[in-house]
This record gives sequence, structure tokens and C-alpha cells, in this order.
Amino acid sequence: MIYWLYAQLLKRQITELPAHVCFMISGQDLADAPGNLCAVTSWCNEISAYRSRHASQPPAGIRSLVFHIATAAPETMEQFLPEIRKISTVARLVLHLGDRQEISGTGMDVVVAIGKSGREEITACIRKMAKDHVSPASVDEKLLESYLTFHYTPDVVIKSGGDHLTDFLIWQSVYSELFFSDVNWKLFRKVDFLRVLRDYQSRVRRFGK
Repeated sequence: MIYWLYAQLLKRQITELPAHVCFMISGQDLADAPGNLCAVTSWCNEISAYRSRHASQPPAGIRSLVFHIATAAPETMEQFLPEIRKISTVARLVLHLGDRQEISGTGMDVVVAIGKSGREEITACIRKMAKDHVSPASVDEKLLESYLTFHYTPDVVIKSGGDHLTDFLIWQSVYSELFFSDVNWKLFRKVDFLRVLRDYQSRVRRFGK
């Protein structure tokens, strides 16, 4: 009961939501609690719906959620795909595993990228531009971004259970707000997520200025 009351208090304190949220977890995190991916997705849907119901002017909700699962061997994650695919029951799932991409479900975009590297993504962009015979003089930020695999610019990047980030979305997250939670992924609760959202709205975002 106390937990429920605290969660309700936190939800009432949240008046501004990030549009794009990214979680960075390890392969071991996924193995410890694969069901948390679907749980976090449901929390995003819930808080967006809650803010829409209780705001005088419906605010923009969370529009996309990205989970990056850092692992040197993506093929070892195959056994967890059934749990990951459950996300498609509550959202639109875009699953990236190796060279494969699966899309299923409807609703908020949820990207699960397993074993992807930001440096590899930038390298692939350069190779694509070279293959397309793009003139070096015409290359600017907008053109490079059009070649990216992941067209998401997270407002907030959340790392649970430590302070080591990966290079995933290294281009896209340059102006993201970073949150490091001391709570391990398998113990990460709704109130921990709500605390991040509450603290996010208190930050003054300067976007590099």
C-alpha cells in the first residue's frame, strides 16, 4: 500500500515527460530480468496516459523507448527473444539482432538493439556514402544523420546498476540527459523509473549552448 501511494505521489509530481527514452543494459542484465523490458514499456504507456488524463492541456507523452543490450555475442541472446517479443503486445517492437530486423505490434515505438555499436553505425554511414559516391564537400550533419540506422535522439539515457555507458547512439545522444541508477536492472522498479522522470523535468537542458 505504501509503495502504491508513493508511486501515485511521484506520478502527480511529473508534469513534463521526455519524448524519447533510452535504457542501456548489459547482456547479464537481460539474462537476470528479461521481463523488465516489457514492464518498463508498460510503465511508459501508463505514465503517458496518466498525464493525458490529469493535465489541463494534454502534454506530449513518451513517444519512443530504446533498449540497448551491450554484448559481444548477440547470438547468445536468442534464448531471451520470446520475452523480448512480448513487448509487441503493448507497443510497436523493432528488434535488431545482428543483421536481422523484426517489426511487430502497434503503439509506441520500442527499439531493442542487441550488440549494436555506435562506432560501427558511424563507420557504416561513411561506407554507404562512399558507395553512393557522395561528394565530401556535400557531407554535413543533416546528410550523415540521414544515413544513420537509428533515427532516435534520446532526451534521457538511463544506465542502471553502474556508471559505464556504451557507445550506442554516440551521435544521437550528444545532448541527452544522463541518469545513473544505483539500482541493478533486475531490481529496477516503477518508482525508480518515476524518480528519473521526476528529476529529468528539473534539469535545464542547454543542448550544447
